[in-house]
Amino acid sequence: MAYGVSLDGYISKALKRYSSLFTLPSHARIVFLLCALCVLGGTLAILPFHLSYYGLILSLMFGGIFLFVTLSSDFVISHSSMKRDPIFNLRRCSALSLFSCLIWFGVIFLGSLISVFLENQKNLWVRFFFLGFCGVLMLRLLVFFTISFADFGRIFFSSLLQPALCTIPIFFMGSVIGYDPEAQLPIFFLISIVIAVLTMFLFTYFLDRVGKRTLGIPSSSLFKAFFANWTEGLNAPLEAFFEKLGNEQNVRVSMLTFRANKRIKAVMVVPALHPGPFKNLGSSFLPSLIQTTLENKLQCVVSVPHGLVGHELDLSSQFQSQRVVEGILGFIDSSPIYSKATPFVRTRKNEATANCQIFGNCALLTLTIAPKSMEDLPQELDLFIVKEAEKQGLSALVIDAHNSIEGSFNVNEAVVSLRKAAMASLKKALSYKRFPFEVGAATVVPKEFALKEGMGHGGISVIVTGVGDQKAAYVTIDGNNMISGLREKILSELGEVGIVDGEVLTTDTHSVCGVVRTARGYHPIGEVINQSKLINYIRQAAVKALDSMEPVEASWRTEIIHNVNVIGEKQIEELCLVADKTAKQAKRLAVSLFSVASVLLILLFMFLI
Repeated sequence: MAYGVSLDGYISKALKRYSSLFTLPSHARIVFLLCALCVLGGTLAILPFHLSYYGLILSLMFGGIFLFVTLSSDFVISHSSMKRDPIFNLRRCSALSLFSCLIWFGVIFLGSLISVFLENQKNLWVRFFFLGFCGVLMLRLLVFFTISFADFGRIFFSSLLQPALCTIPIFFMGSVIGYDPEAQLPIFFLISIVIAVLTMFLFTYFLDRVGKRTLGIPSSSLFKAFFANWTEGLNAPLEAFFEKLGNEQNVRVSMLTFRANKRIKAVMVVPALHPGPFKNLGSSFLPSLIQTTLENKLQCVVSVPHGLVGHELDLSSQFQSQRVVEGILGFIDSSPIYSKATPFVRTRKNEATANCQIFGNCALLTLTIAPKSMEDLPQELDLFIVKEAEKQGLSALVIDAHNSIEGSFNVNEAVVSLRKAAMASLKKALSYKRFPFEVGAATVVPKEFALKEGMGHGGISVIVTGVGDQKAAYVTIDGNNMISGLREKILSELGEVGIVDGEVLTTDTHSVCGVVRTARGYHPIGEVINQSKLINYIRQAAVKALDSMEPVEASWRTEIIHNVNVIGEKQIEELCLVADKTAKQAKRLAVSLFSVASVLLILLFMFLI
């Protein structure tokens, strides 16, 4: 079971490494920085040769031409060769040009200082200018090769256009600095371009070997898919790999439905699927997708808590998630109906707490080790509890409350304690008589809490059961776990409105994962969300649910959805490992290959020009 815990570590490591790459300022700010850079760079490039007003004017002209050519080339590239590319819009083309000009002007300024120090060696200045050209060309080839989905011709054109056009001013301003272009210049251009392209082919070849050895997938293609997802939210490129690496399985979905006067009042859906792996990929949005789809169709409150599964049952694509939802819609209205239930009972063994309430012949159990930290509970525990319940003539719907995180989680110790607590709770519930019961339900979706704060699109749902004088609440929050201690605060607040017991559940949605740059890659409920505001929203939903209490009947059903493509734990781990290894290999290759290419270009300058 430690394997599942380590997988979360692999995912977090990959998310942290890749998400840090994809933050850029606005296009207006990029253009402003580019203007400032060209003015400053032009001044530092020309003014040292002519310390006069005339020299200042020439410097501003040089920088202005550089700026005009750069902005024009960015516009042309974004509307021609990169028009259909999902990544390189005008903003990102300008961002690349900003870094290109920064490198180029830095090399030019160094050449200016050395030329002045060596008594105006103009030829040396120009050599530094073209050395900067080569550096920029390699940078642009590197970025376009590793990120763009365009073919080689479009990538080459996009890489070459801006630096090639920026060499034009040197021919017009050669007389200003006392330089006449040499006959070897065309030869240098051709050789330098060949060296740059060859370097990129070698870089891509050695980088792709990392992924091919592990998964049979080129690393560069995997990187592009990651980049497309983080920058534009495109799920298709990465999910294509998930579908390829996944396998078909039959998955189980359980549903507990409450009806009042033949009208569905509330539904609790527990799919034996994991809502991951992260962001908008696979089944990350599955809980809120099930919730909103059923709410729209049935006009009732829907709760989708977390089953006892881990990343071994992540769906491979959003398409597969939609298939699951369609399967659920197919078996809503056909199951036996029960009119009696037991009170809600709570049992604690060591650090484990198991709550049980029996509706007809269905035992609803919720498991937690709060306030100690907990993560995904294994399917083996679910199967054990289900079999033990069957011995008592019951079906069992088991929920992983997933409601406390702070520190490490020992899954083996938790399972031992939870088994004992579940059996004791089931036995205790069976000792109670069953009575007609009531249910009230409500949903609140706080607009001020978003994915970055850890709240999924499903918001907060509260289902309150009333058996005799006892009222108990099942509070489900669309989030990935919750800060330790918050559960107890929520239950205490519910006590003030007349709800004597209950449990706080999270959906374990992974739609919140990978959207913030933190050690975990996400915020558990209560970490950045204002806890007082959250508790107030839960209280509002609970009061609304209490106001809607009415006699109900319960129906229980478990169905199998066949041939659903899932990407298993091993494949996700390998993908994350490849992603991490690719980033490390890219750094090593960039240092080695570009160092060799730089030496070759410097030698070319020394002996050819």
